[in-house]
Amino acid sequence: MNSKQRAFGLMKALALVLSLALPLVVAASTADARIGGGVSSGSRGTRTFSAPPSTSTAPSAAQPFNRTATQPGSPGFGAGGGGFFNRPGMGLFGGLAAGFLGAGLLGMLFGGGLFGGIGGFSSIIGLILQIALIVFLVRFAMSWWQRRQMGAAYAGGPSPLSAQATSGSGMGFGLGSGSAPVQILPADYEAFERLLGETQDAWSNEDVARLHTLATPEMVSYFVRDLDQNKARNVVNKVAGTRLLQGDLAEAWREGDTDYASVAMRYSLVDTTLDRTTGRVVEGNGQPEEVTEVWTFMRPRGGNWILSAIQQTS
Repeated sequence: MNSKQRAFGLMKALALVLSLALPLVVAASTADARIGGGVSSGSRGTRTFSAPPSTSTAPSAAQPFNRTATQPGSPGFGAGGGGFFNRPGMGLFGGLAAGFLGAGLLGMLFGGGLFGGIGGFSSIIGLILQIALIVFLVRFAMSWWQRRQMGAAYAGGPSPLSAQATSGSGMGFGLGSGSAPVQILPADYEAFERLLGETQDAWSNEDVARLHTLATPEMVSYFVRDLDQNKARNVVNKVAGTRLLQGDLAEAWREGDTDYASVAMRYSLVDTTLDRTTGRVVEGNGQPEEVTEVWTFMRPRGGNWILSAIQQTS
C-alpha cells in the first residue's frame, strides 16, 4: 500500500469517526447546562424503576434514570455512583467493554490495533483515531445496554400508587389525583418551590457545601461530577431568575421512617454558560426558557425535605 492509499484510508477512517461522534458532541453541549445536566438522575426509593404517574403539568411520561445508584430489585436508594464500568445493569457489557478497551490499548502499545500497518507520522494520527473509536464504541455499548435494562425495569416494575394533596394547593402547585398515603400540606409545597430555587442558586454558585444541605449524597455526587466537567471545559454555568410556573403532585408515599413526594414542575430560568476566564458567553442567549421536570423529594420522619431525584419528561 503506497502513501497515497494510506492517506486516503486514514481520511475515510477519520470521517467515519467524526460522523459518529459529532451527534454525541452536539448532544453533550446542549444537555450539560443547568443543574442535573438535562438527564434523569437519582433515586425514588423502592419506586426508582417505576414511572411516576403523569399529571396536568407533566402529561408525558417521566424518562427512566440515566444515573442512579439503586440496583433493580433492591430496597431504598444508594448514596453514590459507581465507576466508569461499575454501573447498574452493566455487568456483562461492562466486562466486554473493558476487555475491548484493554485489547485496543494493548494493540496500540505493541504497534497493532484497528489501523495497524500505518507507519511514520501517520501512526500518531492512527493512535488518536483508535482511542476515539474505542471510546465511542464503549460509550455507545454502555448507553444501549443501560437503556435496555431501564426499559425492562420500567415494563416489569410495580404499578405506582396515585396520589394527591389532601389540602389546598399553594405557590403555583395544583392537585394530583387519587388518595395520598402521605399528607402533603401547603407548607410542603412551599418547601418544594424553595428547594427548586435554592438548589439552582447553589449550583450556579458552585457551592457544594450548600448542595449537601439541599440534596441526598447521591445527587450531590452527580452535581460535583458535572461541576468538575465544567471546570475541565473552563466554563461555569450560571442560572438566574428561576420561577415556578406550574406544579402538581404526582405521588407521595412512605417507606419505613422516610417520606417521598414526586412533584411535576414547570419553571422558567435564564440558563447561561460562560467562559471561566474571560466571562464570554459560550451557551445561552440570556432569554428565559421553560423546563418541565419531575423532582422527587424525601425527608426522614420529622425532618426536612431534600432533593432525591430529577427526571426529564418526554
